[in-house]
Amino acid sequence: MTSTTTALPLSPENLAAIGERVPVPGYDRSQVTPGIVHLGVGGFHRAHQAMYLDRLMNEGKALDWGIRGIGVLPHDQRMKEVMDAQGGLYTLVLKDPDGSREPRVIGSILDFILAPEDTEGAVEAMADPRIRIVSLTVTEGGYNIDAVSGEFVLTEEKVAADLADGAVPQTSFGLVTEALRRRRDRGIPPFTVMSCDNIQGNGHVAHQVFVAFAKAKDAELGTWIDEHVKFPNCMVDRITPGTTDDDRAEVREAFGVEDAWPVVCEPFVQWVLEDDFGLGRPPYEDAGVQVVDDVEPYELMKLRLLNASHQALCYFGYLAGYRLVHEVAQDPLFATFLLGYMEREGSPTLAPVPGIDLDAYRHELVSRFSNGEVRDTVARLCNESSDRIPKWLLPVVRHQIAHGGEFFRAAAVVASWARYAEGVDEQGEQIEVSDRIADRLVATAQRNRTDPTAFIADRTLFGDLVDDEAFVAEYTATLASLHAHGARATLEAIVAR
Repeated sequence: MTSTTTALPLSPENLAAIGERVPVPGYDRSQVTPGIVHLGVGGFHRAHQAMYLDRLMNEGKALDWGIRGIGVLPHDQRMKEVMDAQGGLYTLVLKDPDGSREPRVIGSILDFILAPEDTEGAVEAMADPRIRIVSLTVTEGGYNIDAVSGEFVLTEEKVAADLADGAVPQTSFGLVTEALRRRRDRGIPPFTVMSCDNIQGNGHVAHQVFVAFAKAKDAELGTWIDEHVKFPNCMVDRITPGTTDDDRAEVREAFGVEDAWPVVCEPFVQWVLEDDFGLGRPPYEDAGVQVVDDVEPYELMKLRLLNASHQALCYFGYLAGYRLVHEVAQDPLFATFLLGYMEREGSPTLAPVPGIDLDAYRHELVSRFSNGEVRDTVARLCNESSDRIPKWLLPVVRHQIAHGGEFFRAAAVVASWARYAEGVDEQGEQIEVSDRIADRLVATAQRNRTDPTAFIADRTLFGDLVDDEAFVAEYTATLASLHAHGARATLEAIVAR
């Protein structure tokens, strides 16, 4: 395909013609009926869960498990516009390290409802008896958990509003709870709630927060949800950077498809899923999903090695002048640091992982991060740190402190975050800190030079780590080095230890 070919707008009407250019659904989409509602339709869901279902549908299976998407936030308006215009279709492009591309049009998403403009439609979509699973990718911060107490925060503004009598629900908690209430009142068995976010025990966490919300809203309903709704755990993995205009242009010029919001990702994909569903599930194992009794070993491996390593590379990498992830991972200094963290600090916190060679996994991660075709940005990994560091990295620190293990690399990562959060890089250029509490983080970090423990004194993020002398010593030494010598020299000293 060359740029001289007129690009066809992606739509159900053009699917047959597009099929002469790229693979398209091999099933009749008019025969697909909804079985899943998904909250938080973004790049990752479309590169992962929706892809697995499309794979099954192409084998003639799971045609009664089509996905209805729901956008909970006002900024989901753009996704609705694109999904409406394209009939739920989008192009998924796998970017291989050798520069080759594997495009495919995915057809498993049937439609998209924007809850802020059609709350009733969103709730009734989940109340529909055909819906047997409600899945979530609402980000690590979307569960409204206090980082220190571990409790659901009932006083958060939108949650408190949803708890008021007669409130029109605006949060995922309010929408899902209202849908479950209607199902109970109508004698319809409850759907399974399937969290697909990067949180340890994501099913347990989802169970906790939805029951806490529901009990605060209606104690009897909360007890019913607690007793009757299934919340399986799962581990999801596929590096999926944000879609760029260059990606849109490539899909248009290389494949002759005009797609307003394609998805690009790495070839690697993994989904480990606990087999705990109330109303059945698609035959996911036929599409390559690992369906298991216990997800935790896989989940902790991914959170503490892959996710924590993303944090280990992003702040140091940004401060050292890198803007693309593969550039950081291809730097031998950074690769050595990442492998040192994974081998000496992350891996000792893990139980044996069935069927996984951890040494091979660690090296595979560095190889995946080094894929220059994916062009994942360092800035993306630096986003929402206050939701990520406490969940992915600090459990490693606490485990290692408790067991007398090494943690100086993880402490250095925390220091690199604190230095990044100052909002100015080593060349004096402004850093755009993207975090739900960015103003607070930046204001605190800007005191780093005069009060070296100010950042880690925030107990809502770090708990009592500021009271641990060994951790504080490692953290403040790295922070001082970052100020005096810069990121690269600091990392060289750490690697040399």
